[in-house]
Amino acid sequence: MKTVLITGGTGFIGSHFAKFLLEKGYRVIAVDNFLTSNESNIKDIKENPNFKLINHDISLPLEIDEDVHYLLHFASPASPVDYSQLPIQTLKVGALGTHNALGIARAKNAVFMLASTSEVYGDPLVHPQPESYWGNVNPTGPRGVYDEAKRFAEAMTIAYHKIHKIDIKIARIFNTFGPKMRKKDGRAVPNFITQALANQPVTVYGDGSQTRSFCYISDLIEGLYKLMLSDVNEPVNIGNPNEYTILDLAKKIIQLSGSTSEIVFKDLPVDDPKTRCPNITKAKTILEWQPTIGVDEGLTKTIEWFRTS
Repeated sequence: MKTVLITGGTGFIGSHFAKFLLEKGYRVIAVDNFLTSNESNIKDIKENPNFKLINHDISLPLEIDEDVHYLLHFASPASPVDYSQLPIQTLKVGALGTHNALGIARAKNAVFMLASTSEVYGDPLVHPQPESYWGNVNPTGPRGVYDEAKRFAEAMTIAYHKIHKIDIKIARIFNTFGPKMRKKDGRAVPNFITQALANQPVTVYGDGSQTRSFCYISDLIEGLYKLMLSDVNEPVNIGNPNEYTILDLAKKIIQLSGSTSEIVFKDLPVDDPKTRCPNITKAKTILEWQPTIGVDEGLTKTIEWFRTS
């Protein structure tokens, strides 16, 4: 039985991946300090004998006294609300946390996967965004702490691959949604669903013409798993290339939830990207992966989870 260590293992993506891996027959060690996650995310796996939880901040050194075959570094605040309130912690987990996680992977001769982000592309001047695009990032803007933390994490991961010959994977994750997202996460899908289910005004920033692509969590996990097992050592976009305006997303959520909410418009935040859509040619070609769950199906499942949880 191979062991997978997941930093941020009780977070939205980390907890879904942990359950997926346990079902695949892996042993899972989740490392988390619950800064932006909740232990309720792992209530369905907490008693599994092949699951272990370590309450620890990966920005601090960590000793692991057992074999680790895969290390997935998923720890980080990930929503604009989180990293605007936790800028230093975001930078530390991207720098010190990545360094510590890479150190464990090196010591254990483990495959290392970095959960990077589409935010490394910033407010893109190329559309859709391929992995070869270097990005358009404002390092001192309000989103800079997250963007640059992930860009630095990618650079350090590549350096460890070149210098220490670690087998590394870099997943550039685009907008993902599904059950276990926090109601006050701050991102569009949970915001809109929470407001719609309460029949409150649904808040759209700007005129809503900015675009995003939305990948359902189970599709993302399948892509991450294929990347984990691959021999690819370069960044790979993992996301759904179907693009929606934020205004269309808000209307869709209101309709699917049966809400009476109206849409209200507020000022667009500084440096909010105008477009965001992955070119997934590499994932389709090398990993033989592409998403299969449409936005309507994914939103229906997510709305039902928010309604009943």
